[in-house]
Amino acid sequence: MKLICKLALALTIPALFLSCKTKATKKVIIWTSHPEFVSYSELFNATHNNVKAVVIYKDEVARALPPAKDEIKPDIIIGSWLKNSSTRKFFQPLDYMFQEGTLSRPAFYSQLIQYGSINEKQYLLPVSFNLPLMIFNKKNEVLIGTEHTLNLEQIKNVSGSFNKQSKTGTFTSMGYAPSWDPDFVYLASRMGGSSYFEKGISFMYDKEALKATIDNLRNWTTEKNKDTTTEQNFQFKYLYMPKYKQVTTGRCLLASTTSNYFFTLNDAQSSNISFRWIEQNSKIPVEEDLITMGIYKNALHTNEAEKFIAWFMKSETQETLIKRNESMNLDTVKFGIANGFSSIKEVNEKSYPASYRQLLGNLPPEESISLPNILPARWESLKSRVILPFLVDSTNTSVEQPELSLEDRISEWTKQYY
Repeated sequence: MKLICKLALALTIPALFLSCKTKATKKVIIWTSHPEFVSYSELFNATHNNVKAVVIYKDEVARALPPAKDEIKPDIIIGSWLKNSSTRKFFQPLDYMFQEGTLSRPAFYSQLIQYGSINEKQYLLPVSFNLPLMIFNKKNEVLIGTEHTLNLEQIKNVSGSFNKQSKTGTFTSMGYAPSWDPDFVYLASRMGGSSYFEKGISFMYDKEALKATIDNLRNWTTEKNKDTTTEQNFQFKYLYMPKYKQVTTGRCLLASTTSNYFFTLNDAQSSNISFRWIEQNSKIPVEEDLITMGIYKNALHTNEAEKFIAWFMKSETQETLIKRNESMNLDTVKFGIANGFSSIKEVNEKSYPASYRQLLGNLPPEESISLPNILPARWESLKSRVILPFLVDSTNTSVEQPELSLEDRISEWTKQYY
């Protein structure tokens, strides 16, 4: 899919430049790691005569800053990990857009708009976000016991009650196991108060909270599922298919995933599946790769950038974009706006339930959403190469203690990548 997107961009960019040159219109250069903005820019260009958007794809837009000397400089930058210390300096404040009435603060989720604030100035605007959830077969709805959310203790208990063993002690069904998904273990550590946050090129965390999470997950495994080896053998034997199929086999009760996975399933895949948001202490944690946008501090087309942002942040525009994506009926269509929930409350409340029927009466209230801390630009690498392997080793009940501490792993990662 990435290859298709890059080819589309390769064809789009020169065509737009030629159009801009021929018609003497102004352009706005957009750097983004989200190819959906190619489609969005097409609609923008079709409805604006005096300015055209040109999208340039970047795999990791945060790490592409600052632009190289021979590069086309961006006017707008859209992506994840834009607020950390290495990237925030490349943006200009946007408070004037609120003061002039171009944008409205109350239109956004209050936590999300605050996330884009740096030293009491608005440098970044939230675009979209995703939330964690548990999916299950609708026929097991009565077993779940809650209406909208599940916390970790509830997941543990309801999954344990689903377990069944043969006369020989072999599990024939298993509700859920922490070792099935490292991302779930990581989510549990976040909800347990590990508080990962940027510290230089690396990060800091709450050691006691992380240890408590590890102990809780190990106890979950030994109390409900015998041991980690048993969990993984069950997964290997029965759960080798996509998550939406796992919960319809009757072998397991739950599968953990995120909103952008679940709401891109087609009707045939999701017709027998329901879900619950994962929460802890009445808070649902936003996935850490939430998307923001800002205007590059050395932008050459600031006025045109403002026009694109003002257009994109209108609820009417986003409602049109959602309907347009649906009407195109492509396999590459993503969830909602930029593959997530919109940062604009009205769009989620009015448009999303119409397009995603399972959200009707099931949208999380604004006050339940909690945002991550500021994380370094290379957080995805740190998470996949350092934190997840440590958590997998630490929660494995077959191992008393992992060979390398988290600090040792951080040190090794730093030597390799810096």
